[in-house]
This record gives sequence, C-alpha cells and structure tokens, in this order.
Amino acid sequence: MHAALIEAASRLRQAERGGQPCAPVRELIASALAADPCADPVALAYAVQQYNNSAAIEAGQRPVGRKIGLTSRAVQQQLGVDQPDFGQLFASMARGDDQPITWLDTQQPKVEAEIALVLEHDLCHEHHTLADLIRATAFALPAIEVVGSRIAQWDIRLVDTIADNASSGLFVLGSRPVQLSQLDLVRCGMSMTRGGEPVSVGAGAACLGNPLNAAVWLADTMARLGTPLRAGDILLTGALGPMVAARPGDVFTAHIQGLGSVTATFDLQS
Repeated sequence: MHAALIEAASRLRQAERGGQPCAPVRELIASALAADPCADPVALAYAVQQYNNSAAIEAGQRPVGRKIGLTSRAVQQQLGVDQPDFGQLFASMARGDDQPITWLDTQQPKVEAEIALVLEHDLCHEHHTLADLIRATAFALPAIEVVGSRIAQWDIRLVDTIADNASSGLFVLGSRPVQLSQLDLVRCGMSMTRGGEPVSVGAGAACLGNPLNAAVWLADTMARLGTPLRAGDILLTGALGPMVAARPGDVFTAHIQGLGSVTATFDLQS
C-alpha cells in the first residue's frame, strides 16, 4: 500500500487511541492518487479503512456486522456521490438499551435513529433481491447509532469519512426483536427525543426509500468485494431522520413505529 495511505491510517488510529481529533486525511489520499492517476479515490479510502480494521482484528477485536452511511439523498448530493458507504462494526462498539455510555468512549458524538437487521443466513449472491434480504433476516431491532469522527470539527469529505470507518462510533440496540412480516419498513414513523424534547423525526422511507434497499446495496457490495455478509451479522441500515449532536448527560430515546423504542444514555463526564 502507498506510504501516504499508511500515513493516513496511522493518523486516524492515533486520533482514536489518543482521543484527540486529527486533520483530514484527504490530502494524503490525493497524494497516493497522484502517484497512480488511474486509481479510484474511493477505493483508496476504503484501503485505509481496511488497513485499520485489519489491525483491529489482529489486536483481538471481533467483527459483528456493518453499518451503512450516506443513505440520505440530501447528504449524498452535498458530498457529490450517488451511493451509500459502509463501515465495520465491532463488538466493542455495542452498548445495551439505556446502558450508560462513557463520554470518553466517544469522539465528537452525534446520534441518529436507525433500523437494525440481524441476519439468519449468509448473503453471497452477486446480485440480491428484496426477497433475498427478507428471507435472510432473522429480525429487526430499533437502534441508535452514536456516530463519531476522528477528524477535527467534522471537517470531512467523502474520502475522509470512508477512511475513518464511515465515521463509526458506537451503537445501541433495542432488546425486543420483531419479524419483518410485522413491520412496514417504508411508512414506519420515527421520533427521537433528548430529555423528553423532540429533536429528530423521520420514517423508513428516508433511508433510500426503504431500509431494505440499503441492505441490498450493502449485500451486493460486500459480496463483490469478497467479504459477504454472514449469518449473525448486524446491519445498521441508515438514518431515519436528522443527526443530532450529543452532549455529556444527554438521554436520547428513539421511538420507531412497530419496533418500539431504544435509549442512549451518556454519562456526565466532560
């Protein structure tokens, strides 16, 4: 891998370990691109992500699934892209419903409500259908993703967020599994409160028109890359409404029609 990409990976890893946000990595990715003008900058950014994820796995971290980002059409237009991105989920990122979240475990946290899918079967086809995803899904759960950025002031472009594991942080899952046959994934309304006050509203349709559309995209993408989704994987399918910045002591509760609720509680440590 090009030295500039290794430097980008090291910069992000040091920011995560030290808890101090770093400068963007896009200029390092641009440097690697200059050395190979035929390369794809998005592929280079994913190479940085994979470099750090492989290091985490070698250090004993357990992968448990994937997150999908950039599922909002408005955000895609803002970043000049026409498809989502993805990141790796690790068991160390998981928090239980209403389990206190240590502030020092987050980096510039923002929260968003999502629908999580838990797979019962592998998804290994080159092209998947909605039926494949429905058949492969064991159940859905309400989720709050605690998005984070190792890059100072969230000064990110597309390649920055991809390299930074799609700005992954932590995630909180509800504890009441629901079969897809019991849900309307398109029309299900979402409302999220902070301390009882509404801060975000949306619906399943905000996620690429249907969270299953996002899941199909991810399944096809991972199969094409040779790392297909497997039984037991958790899929965070994308935000149902606007993202909200978190503060120490905040308590967020997301209510998703048909799925119930899930709460993310931050401790008071500043």
